[in-house]
Order: sequence, then C-alpha cells, then structure tokens
Amino acid sequence: MLESILINILFLIFPILIFVIFFDSRRHFYNQTFLVLFSTISMILCMIYPIRLEIGFIFDLRYIPFIIVALYGGYQKVIPLFIVLNMYRFVIGGDGIWQSFLFSTAILLVIPFFHRRFLKANTKKRLSMAVSAALFTMVLYLTTLSTFFEELTREYWALATYSLITHVIIIALNVMMIEKVISNINNRESFLHTERLHVMSELSASVSHEIRNPLTVTNGFLQLLKESKTISADEKVFIDYSLLELERAEKIVSDFLSYGKPQSENMVNSNLKEDMEYVLNILGPYANMNQVNFDFRFSNTLTKKYDQNQIQQSMINVIKNGIESMKETGGTLLITVTEEQRAIVIQVQDHGVGMTSDEILELGKPYYSTKTEGTGLGMLMVYGTISKLKGKIEVVSEKHKGTTFIITLPV
Repeated sequence: MLESILINILFLIFPILIFVIFFDSRRHFYNQTFLVLFSTISMILCMIYPIRLEIGFIFDLRYIPFIIVALYGGYQKVIPLFIVLNMYRFVIGGDGIWQSFLFSTAILLVIPFFHRRFLKANTKKRLSMAVSAALFTMVLYLTTLSTFFEELTREYWALATYSLITHVIIIALNVMMIEKVISNINNRESFLHTERLHVMSELSASVSHEIRNPLTVTNGFLQLLKESKTISADEKVFIDYSLLELERAEKIVSDFLSYGKPQSENMVNSNLKEDMEYVLNILGPYANMNQVNFDFRFSNTLTKKYDQNQIQQSMINVIKNGIESMKETGGTLLITVTEEQRAIVIQVQDHGVGMTSDEILELGKPYYSTKTEGTGLGMLMVYGTISKLKGKIEVVSEKHKGTTFIITLPV
C-alpha cells in the first residue's frame, strides 16, 4: 500500500515538476492547455494505478487534481477534467458508474464556486480551503459509499480513515508546492523589477540634467527664430514641429528625473488627503474634457513619510491613465483611500478599455505602454516610487470592462 501511495504522489506532483522545468513563468501557470492537459494525465494515472488496501478495498486519488484545477482554474478549466473523468470511468465499467457520475457532478457544482475567493486569499487561507474541499469531497464520497453497506463494518471505517488521511495530506502537500512555485516566481519578478528600477534611477540622475540644458537652449533659439520676419510661413511650420518635439523630449526627461532619490526638502509625513485632493483638482478639467467624473472617498487616519512630489506625480499618472481609458465612453472614476492592517490602501477603479493578463504583466517595464503615443515611463515612475516606499501594486483588469489599481503602502 505504501508503494502505491508513493507512486500516486509522483503522479500528482508530475504537473508541478513539468511546470518548474519547462514553464517556469507566471503567465504559463494559468495557461488553460497546460493546467488541463497535465492534470488530466495525473487523474487518469491515479485511476489506472489505484491504492489497494489489505482489507480488500481499493480507492484512488483522482479527485485531488480535480479539486486543485477547480480551485485554481474555476469552472472553465475543470469541465474538461469532469468529462474525461466520467468517460474513463465508463470505459472501466463495473458497479457504481452512475454513483460516480452523480458524485463528480456534485463536486463540479460546489468547489469551483469558491474559485475567485480562493485566488484572492493568502497562502494559509488557500491551504485551509483546499484541505476543506478535500474533506468535503471525501465525506460526500464516504456517505455515498455507505449506501452499499447494510451496516457500517470495521472495514468501512478503515477505508474511511485511510482515504480521509491520505487525501488531506496529499492535497496539502500539492497546494504547498504550488504556492511555493508561485511565491518563487513573484519574488524573482519583484527582484528583477527592483533591480531594473534601481538602474533606471541611477541612469536618470546622471544623464537627465545634462540632456535638459541643451534642450532648453535649443528651445530658446527656436522661439527667437520663430519671431523672425525673414522666414516664410512654411519654415515657421517646421519650427512649430521642432518645438513640439522638444516639448515631448522635455516631458520624457522630466519623467526620468522623477526616478531619482527622494529629496529631503520634499519629504512630508501625511495621511495623503491633501495630496489626493491636490491631484484631483489638477486633473479635474482634463477629466471634464473627457466626460469623466471623480468619486473620491477618504477614510484613513494613518500617516506615512514620503516624497510629496513623487507621490503626487505617481497619482497623477495612475488617475490620468484611468481617465484616458474611459475617454470614449466617459463615466465615473472611483478613487478610495482607506486603512487596512497598518497599511494605507489606495484604489483607482475605472470602467474603461481594460487590459489582458499579458498586458498587466508588462506594466512598469521601461518603454512599455498600452497607448500608441505612450512611452511607458509614467508607469515606470509609479512602480519605482511605490517600490521605494516598500509598497506593492496590484492590478485587476478585464478587457472592455475596466481596471483597478490597488496600491498598498505599509506604515
């Protein structure tokens, strides 16, 4: 029996091993093809090589990959497993085919319902939810199985004990391994992003001022040249284009300068209320021009020390992006500042064009922007500023439905 259990454990960690070796990337982990295909293989292998007890009963671990896919992937990803499970069970034949179908249908209806809540939970809660799902599954299974017995014999209780303990231990092991893989990916991405921001900060501090000086001189001479009466109207058009390009270059340099270290003269200790109101007043006309209204809600008593200029510019960048995402349809942009477990939480929720999961992963990288005219430096500045404050940014978005930026600043 021990040998069978170890073999089944190998079947169940097989998808995790394949993922770590070949698909060690966040975007691949939630890939439907990978998740469904390898979990299906694990489930079938568990059914082919069941665990045989000395008391004469056999049971398998087919529902462990089923539960894991249901929790991590929801209804969309678990339905293929449901179909394969029942088809293969029909091929095996024997007693209990319809009972197995009804049982798996009950699991399908209940467990994926908690998919969204599961993904929002932390690691400990995910582990407890997975164990609870396994317990629920086995209690339901054993209750169904008890109908085959005229009386609940010693053998039945032995089977119940073995199956409960085995399922709980193995699903806990699998979820802990999956969570560790996710944690490693997040830590690696965070480290790389921090290093990238550090390099950009050092580069901007050393180069931006030197670039700005010749830009200012060139701008001044072009302004003088534009006032000259010896040039034609066509030549003035060329000068206007040159001035516009210089203005754009100046903006890019200003964005680079924002990546520098916080300046002592700009440091404040505040609860963010005045800064958020200042930003909303600045962006009010721009929002009105795009038929966007602000819904600002503030309920925070915590204070934090930060560079006022950098925070204001970060909030301008985030809120301006929200406005621009809604410029086609207009609407209400919700901005909230709350406190939660010794942290200040800022949320900016729009109902605009939204983003795909791949676009979310690219946010904060130099020169990446979802806007055709964007440089990506604005979001890079936002991520850099929040990183310096030991904060984190979470982005929840759905294409054509909107985006929510959740910025958490620990106090």
